[in-house]
Formats: sequence, C-alpha cells, structure tokens
Amino acid sequence: MRPQDLTPGLYDHLLSESWHEALAEQPAGLQEEPPHLDPAEAPARLARYLRQLSEIALAALPENQRQQKQLALVNQIVALLQKEAPNAISRADQLHPSARLLQEWRAAPLLPNQSPLTRPLIPLADGTLLINAPSEPSIGQALEAECPSADRIDLLCAFIKWSGLRLLQEQLSAHLNAGRPLRVLTTVYMGATDRKALDWLVERGAQLRVSTDTRRTRLHAKAWLFHRASGTSTAYIGSSNLSHAALVDGLEWNVRIAALETPAMLAKFQATFDAYWEEGEFEPYDATKDQQARLDHQLALARGDAASTVDTALPVWFDLRPYAYQREMLDQLATERSLHHNWNNLVVAATGTGKTVLAAFDLARLHADFHEHFTSPDPPSLLLIAHRKEILQQAVATFRQVLRDPSFGELYVDGEVPNQWRHVFASVQSLAQRDLGEIPADRFEVVIIDEFHHAAASSYRRWLDHLRPKLLLGLTATPERADGLDILQWFGGRIAAELRLWSALDQGLLCPFHYFAVADDTDLSALEWRRGGYVPAELSKLYTGDHRRVDLILSELQKAVAEPLRMRALGFCVSVEHARFMAERFRATGFAAEALDASTPSEERRDALRRLQAGELQILFAVDLFNEGLDIPAIDTVLLLRPTESAVVFLQQLGRGLRLSPETGKSCLTVLDFIGQQHRHFRFDLRYRTLLGCSHRQLQIQLEQGFPFLPPGCRLVLDRVARERVLTNLRQCLPSRGPQLLDELRVLAAESVLTADSGLANWLEALAMEPADFYGIRGASFTALRRQLGWLSDGPHPEEDRLTRAIAAGLLHGDDPDRLRLLATGLSAPYPPKLEALGEREQRQWLMLTVQLFGTGRRWRSLREALDVLWQAAAWRDELQKLLELLADRADHRLYSLPWAQPIPLRVHGHYSRAEIEAAFGILHDEAPWIHREGVLWHEASQCDLLFVTLKKSESLFSPTTRYRDLAIGPSQFHWESQSTTTKSSPTGQRYIHHAERGSRVLLFVREHRKLDGRAGGVTQPFRCLGFARYETHEGERPMAIRWRLEREIPAAWLPAMSLAV
Repeated sequence: MRPQDLTPGLYDHLLSESWHEALAEQPAGLQEEPPHLDPAEAPARLARYLRQLSEIALAALPENQRQQKQLALVNQIVALLQKEAPNAISRADQLHPSARLLQEWRAAPLLPNQSPLTRPLIPLADGTLLINAPSEPSIGQALEAECPSADRIDLLCAFIKWSGLRLLQEQLSAHLNAGRPLRVLTTVYMGATDRKALDWLVERGAQLRVSTDTRRTRLHAKAWLFHRASGTSTAYIGSSNLSHAALVDGLEWNVRIAALETPAMLAKFQATFDAYWEEGEFEPYDATKDQQARLDHQLALARGDAASTVDTALPVWFDLRPYAYQREMLDQLATERSLHHNWNNLVVAATGTGKTVLAAFDLARLHADFHEHFTSPDPPSLLLIAHRKEILQQAVATFRQVLRDPSFGELYVDGEVPNQWRHVFASVQSLAQRDLGEIPADRFEVVIIDEFHHAAASSYRRWLDHLRPKLLLGLTATPERADGLDILQWFGGRIAAELRLWSALDQGLLCPFHYFAVADDTDLSALEWRRGGYVPAELSKLYTGDHRRVDLILSELQKAVAEPLRMRALGFCVSVEHARFMAERFRATGFAAEALDASTPSEERRDALRRLQAGELQILFAVDLFNEGLDIPAIDTVLLLRPTESAVVFLQQLGRGLRLSPETGKSCLTVLDFIGQQHRHFRFDLRYRTLLGCSHRQLQIQLEQGFPFLPPGCRLVLDRVARERVLTNLRQCLPSRGPQLLDELRVLAAESVLTADSGLANWLEALAMEPADFYGIRGASFTALRRQLGWLSDGPHPEEDRLTRAIAAGLLHGDDPDRLRLLATGLSAPYPPKLEALGEREQRQWLMLTVQLFGTGRRWRSLREALDVLWQAAAWRDELQKLLELLADRADHRLYSLPWAQPIPLRVHGHYSRAEIEAAFGILHDEAPWIHREGVLWHEASQCDLLFVTLKKSESLFSPTTRYRDLAIGPSQFHWESQSTTTKSSPTGQRYIHHAERGSRVLLFVREHRKLDGRAGGVTQPFRCLGFARYETHEGERPMAIRWRLEREIPAAWLPAMSLAV
C-alpha cells in the first residue's frame, strides 16, 4: 500500500521509507509518534514483511524461465541469511533446482497390499473455513481424510453422539489398531453424550477423560488436532459436536488451521488441550462397570432425569484429583503450618466449592507433607463433626473416594455407633448426648468441623474446649455470624486458606459480575477525614434527602437492569436514616422496597429476606449487615450507595450477590457503584487492587486500557467522569515524592499513630503501603525519614542513598525465610562476619545480598569490601536488618531444598534475580564480576544446565506469536523452546536429551515479564526457581521444543501466570 492510498483508521504495519516520508510531511501534532518495534516480536513481523515483498517480487519476474529465476532469487536470499547467521542457516537450506515438493517420506518400501497414505482433502499447508456448503467437503469428510496420516489425534468435544461417531468409526478404528494414540476430552453437558460412544472408544484403546460436573458447564469447545511428526499438523476448531447433523449437513462453521501457516495458533491449541488433560476437572474413564453406572447417573442428572442422592456404599470408580483452586488452598494450608506453625486452620470458601473434598485431600497429604508430625503412612485418626446426616454421608463418600478406601470411616448419627472409633463422622447432636470423659482429649489427631460458623454454639464449644487434636480444621462459607461472635478466636485470628475471588470466577464457581461505576454530583472532598475515614454522620446528612442522587440511581438502574421490577437487589447504605430514606423513595416510584439494620427484629428480618428470595420484594437497603443472614443466592443486583475504601467490606458487599442461583436463572450479578468527588485521602486503589490482585501501577494500566483481562463473563465499566476521578485518585493517593511522604508521616506522628519507637512494619501499616510502594518513592528510606522527623541523630553514610535505591530494585522479592533470618541475625552483630570462618554456602548467601546492593560489572565490590561498607553505615544496616526480618515474616509459600550436595544456597520455589543465581553458583566472583545475558547457561563445575525463561517475551499486553513458546503444561510439565540454533544432534541438544544418563542436571528458572509492571524502565522481575527438570520428549529443531518433567509440582497459585489456565 502506497502512502497516497492511506485512509484514516487503525494500522499495524512496519514503517517503510515512503511511509516515513509521508509522516514527516504531516502537520505537527496530527500524528502520534509511531512506537518502536518490539524486539520479541521483531523476527515474526520482519519475516512477514519480507514474505509479502517476496511474493510480489517472485510473481513479477519475467515469464521467460520464471520458475528457475524464482528459485535462484530465493536461494540468493537464503545465501544472504546464511552469511549473516551462519549458526542458524546452512547451505543445506538451499532449494534444489528441480523445483519439486516433498509430500511423503517412507521408512520402508510399500508392500504389495499397502497404499500410499491418504492425503487430506485440504492441502496440509493451508487453512480454510468449512461451512458444510454443497461446493466443499463436509466437516465429516474433511475429518475422515485427516485421520490416516495422523500420528496421534486429540479431540475436545462438549458431547459425543453415537450417530456422529459411527461416521468416523472406520478411520478411528484403523488409527487405534495401528497403535496410534487418540485422546478425548468430553463432558456430561445437558446429558447429551451417548455412553455407548465412549465405551466403543475405550474398548479400542482410546484414552478418555470426562467432566462429570453437572452444576457448571465450562467446556463448549469442539475441536480436533491431528498431530504429525513431520511438522504438518492440522486442526479443526468450530461449532460441530460429534453428531450426524453437525458433521454432515448442519449449518456449522469450522476453521481449519495448519502448523505450516499459523504455527502459533496450533501451538496454543496443543498447549491448551494438554492443560485441560492435566486439569483435575476431567476424570479418567476406562468403562469399568462402576464407572459406567456412575456416568449413567451423571448423564441422567444433567438431563434432569435423576435426583442427586448420596450412597456411601458406592465403589471407588475414578482417580479423584483436586481442582486447581483446591490445590492452591491446599498449598495455603501447608504454608500456614510449615512457615507460621499454626495447626488450627480455618478454610473459607463459598458453598458448593468442594470444602469437604479439600479436607479429604488435606488429610491424605498430611503424612507426605508433615511426616514428622504424622509418622504413620496410614490416615491419622479423625473426627469430623457436622450438623446434618446428609452432610456426614456425603463426607464419608468423599473421603472414601479421595483415599481410595471403600471401608474408610464410621458414622455416628441417628443411632449408628462406631465400632473402631478411629475415623468418625459424627453429628453434633449425637456428640451432645455423650459425656466428655468417654472420649480422651487426645483421642483424635485431626478434628474437622463443617460449617464452623455454628461452632460458637454451646453444643460445639464443649467439644472444642475438650479436644486437643494435632490439627483442627474448620470449614465455612460465612465466617461472620449474625450474633457478632468471633469464630476466629480458635484460629489465632487468621484465615488459613480462602478461595480467591478470581479463582472462583474463573472456575465458574461464582456468578460473573458486571460492575458499573457511575459518577454522581456528590462532593465529599470537604468532609472531615478522621482516623482513616469519613465521619458516618456527615455522610448520612449529605446523602439522606438528596433527591437528585436518587433520581440518578433510578435512571442508571433502568439502564443496567433488563427488568428492574423483577430484580432481587441489595442496596448498601451509610446509616439507618439513609437506608430508610432510600427505601421510601424507591417505594414512591413503584418498587417493593424495605430497609434493614442491626436493630430490625430478627423475625421481621427473616421475613424480609424470605420475601426478597421469593421475588415479593425487589430491593432491601441494608446497613452493616455482613453475615450469613444476608447470603441469598437469588440476589442479582447490588447498589453501592456509600463510599467504601475498605477492601474487605467492598468484597463482602460484592460477595452477597455472587452465589450461583440456577433456580432463578441468574446469569450475572449487576453492580452499580456511585462515585462522588472524594476526599484527597480516600483510596480507590485498596479495593480495586484486592479485587484484581495487582499492583498499584498495574491497576493504573488496566484502568487506562479498560480492564482487558477479567474472568469469563465479567465486566468492569467506569463512565468517563468516574474513570477520570479514579485515575486522578490513583495518581494522588500514594505519595510520589519524599517530601509528600514526610508530610504524611508528620501527620501520623502528630496523631500519635507513630512514635520514635515505631518500627518499619508499623510505618507500612499506618501508611497502608506495601514495601514496594514505600521504597519505590525516590528518597524514601526508614533511616533517612527518621532523621528528618528528629528521631535519629546519626549522620548519613556517603553510600546510603545508593544502597536505599538498591532495595527497591533488588531486595524486596526475597522469600526464603531461612536465608533472610540468617542474614538478619548476622547484620545485628557488632562486627562483620569473618569470611575465613564461613563455609562456601554461607559465603555465597552473603554474596547474593551484596551483589543486589552494590551491583555487578563496574560497580562490583568484593564481599569483604561490601560488608565493611554495611558495618560503617550502622543506622542503615539496622534498617536492612528490619526489612529482611519483615520479608521473612511475610513469606507466603513453602520452599524446598534442592536435592543435591552442591554448596548452592537456592531453594525450589524461591524468587531470585539473575545476579543472585549466578552468585549462588559461584559464577560471579572477583575475577568474573559480569552477569551472563544468555537464556541458557552451562555450569561445568556442578554439571548443570541453567535455563532462564521469560514467558512474555513481548511487552505488549498480548502477543500471539511469542506467548506459547515456553509455558507450563499442568503442574508437573514444562514446554520449553531452546535457542534458535540448537539441533537435536548438536552437543547441546544431545546433552539436553541424555542428561539423566550422563549425570548432569537441568535447573529451570521462570518469570512472567522482564519488568515487574510489564513496562520498560520498571524494576526487573526476579525468576522463580522451579527446581530440577527431567527430559521427556522433544519436537523439531532450530529450535528444539522440549517437554521437561519437573521433580516438584509448580504451586497452584503460580500456574495461571505460567500456563494456559483452565
């Protein structure tokens, strides 16, 4: 396209010389400065540009001997590439002058009864759209023709009908009879799958996994992947399930993609399928009689033809595995016990999210994770307490499935009495009839109490006070009680594991939400701000009687809700007067509305909630009612009518409407948040950062770009004015410069919130800042600010500012409590450690600290010089000691030792910079102070390959050409691409393939971005140590695509960032 042909609009083109000249001729300010080409995307973009020009040039060559000239020109280009990149391109890549196509390669001559492989109806290199039109192959015919040449087949299909499968029986039978793999993922969606079809596939050797969850339907995809080791894999993605109508004559659309044309898209398909295959939601199906019976029952449930019943005698029929969100919560429980030594643990998760399954897996893991506490490999003695027989029966069945023991557990309910009293599932009513003296306090090693919010009742409390288990596990969906009693008293005031909102939404366990922030005319900027918040009486006075605001609320409600008179809504108000005013105004406009508050009689409150559930009321206005009494699944609309800074309160308000409600057909929760002009101390970031799970800077980026990466079905929409108000608040709410921070500290000191004795942790709590926020402010240092407040008389050390800047750039990721506490203890000594008295491992631990503080290369300091400086800067060293102790206390995941004898102080799942890693290996030292920059590093001394992986090579929000080169395939496998020049026959490729038998190791380090905020100029992101990996398979070369098997699973909380999360 020539510059004169340009029309106004969006483009995504490389800037040619002619376009550059055309831009230069434009009036100043008319065009924005074009961004630079992203280095990670440059190869693909430049190759695409070269392809476009090459195709034009090759077609334009003279007709006389055109083909020979085309070949010659291509070979000239190849020769030039070989000259510039001899390690990547060789003479062997030149095209042969015969101008022929290689279409098949045989390992042996064809026998008389053999035929050449059937080629697909669509050329292997081409993609196309199939619509079952008369003039093109049907999707069924196209699939038939793909099967014979496939080395393996993957099928992802919401349901499978016998009528569709029989059309492909011959081809699939031949494929399986030849010993080639077929993997199938399907579901019980709508009860549409025919079990006969699944059984037929299993009988012939296919591997099947089935999602039997009838409560939520996440898989609607229909797709086939035909793998070919030759690199000519193809796939079909579209609307066709495996049914006769879909494959033959239905109005179906299916896209055929080819690895030779769109390799990144095919790589994403394969990675996604593999991630689904590893995910616990899909259960292996081997067509045993027990599995057939259970599958028939689940299909009937999905069709609505059967009731959901519990039978504790049902046999163990599949290998039950925890979902990703359950693995994350299990990790949280393990961390609480190993790092914080807390063995009284409360689990909080919404109803229907599998808390009992979680408890069963937790019991199963106790010996493996904490064998020093639970020495026997057999399940520890257990008492599980619940208040209903049905819950106990379901719990027994669940524990038997998880533990694969059909005789596990005895019921103590409705007259049933245990015989062995080792694993008891008891009702609180049965226990109430038993004397405490009959059961020794230490009789049970583990006590689990379901719906722990009932535990404040006397029937539970007497047993809680009596029993002394090694582990107390409480399960609840609602930790807040209507009577205000605190259930956290049994758990040290802590919630050990909580289902994250984002995880629950991603998994379809909660209802999606549509959040609309609407600007109103209320000006709160001049209101009194006292002790971190507005004065409720002033807010009430402002809101109560504001008829214009009510008119705005009603108007926005009409826009956002399809049928307001059929909604079931909650409105959260600032005071009793405000709630009553809102209810009165809504009634005046035709709504059935009531107001509730803590003083409302309980009978009247229950009746109002019943009427809301039944649809007799459209809206209830509430004041500070965050308890189980307001947990109504049918709520489909929430009005936030008060400024809410607290992230906890904000999520509680939101959570009241996030329960699934199939009975009412609720598809999403509508949230209307009315945002006035806030006081300068009000902080929107607290609520949104918690909601989104991101940093302050990342929140700004997401807001500016319209929140592009939300869970499925969710929306966050801020109108223009609300968006500007929030953005302005985000820019102003945290001090951006040292003087602003000093002013805020002086206010806190004047209010006696902080004193001269307050520590760094006290400062961060009072400022509501994370360490990264605090140290990210230029000139911010606990030591320097204490001097300016008059709380420290020592003068500054000359290197103090430089050392402080190094904290934000390289220390805050530290998460190895043992190393951090070792260094903190050493820093508290009056003299630096004597290096000659330290072992090699401990010397390297100190070097890991000093390379982060002083730097590498030209800034290098020997370890002795660096330690001398630290001990000269005594006051700053004290700050460093406090920071390291703070980081150790804040560690939130378990680390594991590397299983080898090398003196390398790294731990699996720890976070480390590149410099720390090289210091730990002894690669950095006085004679070699420069960091290596390559993504792979062979360390001869330890016989170890270090692989450094940055998942998102491009700094753009989403890059389909680079995103799927390196990623986790489930918690135990990692797909990695070698350097572009590595072949399988090269020494490096052979070392990767044969490392186990040669005695070398592979150590994997992974990070998501190059920079913490995903932007140039930010803080460099550390790597996560995933531990040792073992070679499994590879495909291709230049680069080699290798699949590694990790020795230790990736923590569930990290998987979404490292994989195609499902």
